[in-house]
Amino acid sequence: MPTMSRVADLRGKTAVVTGGAGGIGQALGRRFGRAGMKVVLADVLAEPLREATRALADEGIEAAGVVTDVTDYTSVEALADAARDRFGGVHVVCNNAGTGAVSEGYLWEHDLADWRWGIDVNVLGVIHGIKAFVPILLEAGEGHLINTCSGNGGFAPIARGAMGGPATAVYPMTKAAVLCLTESLYTHLEMTGTRVRAHVLFPGGFLNTGIWESWRHRPDRYAATQQRRTPETTLAGVVDRFEAAGAHVEFTPLDTVADLVIDGIAAERFWMMGPPTAADQVVSKKAASILARGEPDYLVDVLVQHAESTSDEGGRP
Repeated sequence: MPTMSRVADLRGKTAVVTGGAGGIGQALGRRFGRAGMKVVLADVLAEPLREATRALADEGIEAAGVVTDVTDYTSVEALADAARDRFGGVHVVCNNAGTGAVSEGYLWEHDLADWRWGIDVNVLGVIHGIKAFVPILLEAGEGHLINTCSGNGGFAPIARGAMGGPATAVYPMTKAAVLCLTESLYTHLEMTGTRVRAHVLFPGGFLNTGIWESWRHRPDRYAATQQRRTPETTLAGVVDRFEAAGAHVEFTPLDTVADLVIDGIAAERFWMMGPPTAADQVVSKKAASILARGEPDYLVDVLVQHAESTSDEGGRP
C-alpha cells in the first residue's frame, strides 16, 4: 500500500498540536516546523500560547496560535476551521492537551470535580479532536493522528505515587481510556481502507512540563469542592522526594519525545515510544497476571522502582 509517511513528505504540510503552549506540545510544534511543516499551536492559555507561537516564528517557522478549550467541542471545531482557513488543510494532528494529577487520598476520597476535570480534558478532549479532525484527514486521503498517552495508565496505574501516598486514580484511568480510544480508532481507520493512520505516543521517563502543576491553571467550573488536606504537588517537591529516596531524577529531553513522533510517522509506527526500559517489564508482568488469573502484582510503587533502577544502573535512572 502506498504511504505518505516519509519525513520529506511532511514539508509544506500542516500540523495541529493541542497543549501547544509549552512542554511536549511546544516541542512537537518546533520539530514539525523544522521538518518544513506549517504549524498550528492550540492551547487554553492565551499568553503562553502567544509566546510559544512567537518563538516558532522567530525560528522562521510558519506558525499560528489558536486559543482552544479541548473540553468544548465547538472550540475544537473552530480550531479545525482556523487551521484550514490559514493553511488550506491539515495533515498531522496531535491530541496532546492534558491535565495532571490533582487528587489526594484514596480513590473513594477523590473530589468529583477532579474526576470531571480529568475526564473532560484527557478523554473528551481526545474524542473531540478525533471527531473534528479525522473527517478532514479522510477527505485529504492521508494523514496522521497522534494521541499522547502515558505508561501510568497506558501500561498499568501507578499504585503508590511520587509523594509517597496512594497515587491518584484520575490520571491513569484517563490515559488507559486514551490507549483504548486510539486502538479503536486504528481499527476503524483500517476498515475504511484509508491511508490515514492513528498512533499513540508514550513520552517515557521524567518530563519537565507544566502537567505536574496543572492546579495552577484550574478553570473555575472545575473548582475543588473539598478542602485539601495536603499541599498541591509541585515538580520541585516531586524531585526532592525522589532525591531523598536515593533516586536521581534525570529528565527526558522534550526534543527526544518530538523525535519519537517524527520517526513514528516515517515508519507508520502505531506505538510511538523509545527503546525498552525497566518500565516495560510492567507490560510483561501484567500479561502474565492476566494469563495466570493471578493478583495484580505488576502495580508500581514508583519511588521504590525508580530507586532500584538508579541503584542497578550505577546512579543513572
